[in-house]
Amino acid sequence: MAQSPDRGAGLGKHASAEAQVDAAYAGFVDAFCASLTQERNLSEHTARNYRIDLMDFGRWAARRGVKPLRATHRQVRMYLGELDRAQYSRRTVNRRLSALRTFFRWLIVHGHVKSDPVSVIQGPKAPKGLPHAIPAAQMEALLSVWNDDDSPVGVRNRALLEFLYACGARISEASGLLARDVSLRAGQAKLFGKGGKERIVPLHDAAVDAMGAYLRTAREDLLSGKECPYFFVSERGGKMSPDSMRRVFKKSLAMAGIADSYTPHDMRHSFATDLVEGGADLRSVQELLGHSSLSTTQVYTHLSIAHLKEARRNAHPRG
Repeated sequence: MAQSPDRGAGLGKHASAEAQVDAAYAGFVDAFCASLTQERNLSEHTARNYRIDLMDFGRWAARRGVKPLRATHRQVRMYLGELDRAQYSRRTVNRRLSALRTFFRWLIVHGHVKSDPVSVIQGPKAPKGLPHAIPAAQMEALLSVWNDDDSPVGVRNRALLEFLYACGARISEASGLLARDVSLRAGQAKLFGKGGKERIVPLHDAAVDAMGAYLRTAREDLLSGKECPYFFVSERGGKMSPDSMRRVFKKSLAMAGIADSYTPHDMRHSFATDLVEGGADLRSVQELLGHSSLSTTQVYTHLSIAHLKEARRNAHPRG
């Protein structure tokens, strides 16, 4: 087996919680997560979630006296079984299994291990759920919550919300949006999605107006003479991170009096749902969302049907 990468200070704030994890395993987890951002161009948020899931298996292995890099199929099934008995959701169990599957595939490719204990294991069937779209009235309240705030931060936040709803961008795509890739005159922006896949998305007039107001005054005020290639900038004049965007979104929900169960990704669901309900064809919606497979986009047809059924129940004499 290859030598474990030098872990250095990579444990960060989780050092004490992960001290018992097999050092070689933890080192390879660090290297793998670094490859996700550097080679596959995945977001730091995604890499962090992979790390959380993989280190959970590492801690379980330490408690059970299992060598995580030499785990057997049976031992991985034992781990998944304990998650199930602890009443973790099927989605969580499948996510952790998927993280292990991707990780061990990476280990095999790079010659760090000789066997893969995960490839033949099937996860539990997860119940099919519909995307969590934000109702129209609440969306209107959310988009207008910063209208009376003319401060640089307020103008920026209004532009961010309008942008997310205008094109269904992922929060990582909004964070990575470059100023040079926004053309307000043409009403469009260039986004880089998962795996660096590029797509051009149109922007409606309300988004163009809000983003234009931000670009003309607020962005320069936030930069305070600094230079930053990214469109959305922080109060310190640097790139606005996905986490800071999530905090803005949560604050906006609270200001609008909307339940905090919604996430920025629900803006994306709302965008797609509104398109489908408005008659857009699935291929167009797929292209706008940057989905690699049409089957991923088809879930919005189910949501549209559910909406129609609800409308029928409310309006029809026999429900």
